[in-house]
Amino acid sequence: MSVYDFTVNDRKGNEIPLSNYKGKVLLIVNTATGCGFTPQYKELQEIYADHQKDGLEILDFPCNQFGNQAPGSNDEIHTFCTGRFGITFPQFGKIEVNGPAAHPLYAYLTGNSTFAGFDDNEMGHLLDDMFSKADPDYKKTSSIKWNFTKFLIDRNGEIVARFEPTTSMDTVREKTEAIL
Repeated sequence: MSVYDFTVNDRKGNEIPLSNYKGKVLLIVNTATGCGFTPQYKELQEIYADHQKDGLEILDFPCNQFGNQAPGSNDEIHTFCTGRFGITFPQFGKIEVNGPAAHPLYAYLTGNSTFAGFDDNEMGHLLDDMFSKADPDYKKTSSIKWNFTKFLIDRNGEIVARFEPTTSMDTVREKTEAIL
């Protein structure tokens, strides 16, 4: 099984088989428009602009599960992202990434990766403190912890890296470029 075995809905509700992306390097990310990490859209777009010609696709999945930070409709989210950050990569319909209603793609991604840990920076410490208070064992689960968790998928549809939202976008860029 690989990511190519899943079908997702675009922002208009049309079914899109991820097999359409066979042979591409994918960066799959759950996003939110009202999050402290939302400025990562700018860096994601820069990576996409630099490497779409090399076979990179960034697949954006808005998710409202973390602090209700993606409350708009699919069209409202898309308008915000294109207007504010100029994104041109594919943006899909809003989904859930955790729990019983998690999209099967995300059940697969989290079931085949482990939590990579938050980086040693201010936001990483803040998130670690928040999650540790709620669940001292949170690091032991592979669930998505917050918005802007990213999965790097190679040209064979296999997960090669997981980046938590606190991971430097320079690191995301370097690892993406290494497999392109």
